[in-house]
Amino acid sequence: MTSTHLIPGRFAVVGNPIEHSLSPLIHSSFAQQSGRQIDYRAELVDLDTFETWVTAFFQQGGRGLNVTLPFKTRAYELAHEVSDRARAAGAANFLAQNAAGQILADNTDGKGMVTDMTDNAGWLLNGARVLVLGAGGAVKGVIPSLLQAAPECIVVANRTAARAEALASEWINQSIPVSGGSYELALTTPWDVVVNGTSTGLSNEMPALPAEVILAEGCRCFDMAYGKGPTPFMSWGADQGATAVRDGLGMLVEQAAESFCLWLGDYPETRPVISALREHSQAAR
Repeated sequence: MTSTHLIPGRFAVVGNPIEHSLSPLIHSSFAQQSGRQIDYRAELVDLDTFETWVTAFFQQGGRGLNVTLPFKTRAYELAHEVSDRARAAGAANFLAQNAAGQILADNTDGKGMVTDMTDNAGWLLNGARVLVLGAGGAVKGVIPSLLQAAPECIVVANRTAARAEALASEWINQSIPVSGGSYELALTTPWDVVVNGTSTGLSNEMPALPAEVILAEGCRCFDMAYGKGPTPFMSWGADQGATAVRDGLGMLVEQAAESFCLWLGDYPETRPVISALREHSQAAR
């Protein structure tokens, strides 16, 4: 492939740690769909130098950044302009630079999750009773997109009730009720959709849910984490009789596709990329 097919500018995903990121492979696959190449790298950034690193990246010809843990809140605070999605989440996983040299922030995580649920998996969120586990930045980032899908209600349950209550209070004026509290809230109704937004999947653990949680007929369980095999939460959902369980790999690809489109103007095909990554993951087990 000649250099005429190289997308101008540099792109990267930044985080700490970052060595296991699939983002370079995903964006390379997106570019290849139209016969192009992209200079997209995974960059380990020191915890003390994130802001100066990002500023230097854009000053030296950088065109776009994806941001992962633990920098999403700092990316939001660094930006000169923020999208409604980033403002609602209080965090950003997407950075770009406008013609005036200002840094723009967006959050594509929620869009990625809901797109994977509804378009790829065929799940119905409209009118659903949704239980979300966890009250950290990952959960805060996806609630606005869940609300746009018009569920009946969203309940945020967390090990520390006060954190879930505080998070839910940010959407107190929504027409769709959002409430928060301890894991005991998981006992209030049968659930149509359960989302694990805690970090337990990364440590091969399960959220400390009460044993009496009831899943409604046709319930779906979604873990925002992903790995080489089913997470403990996915296994729990299957044991509880969930119709379908799904990890966060499709969400990762879909949020990347939204970023790719914001930078370059064309939306890539995501399903072939998700399929290829799943095949690669299964082969690596």
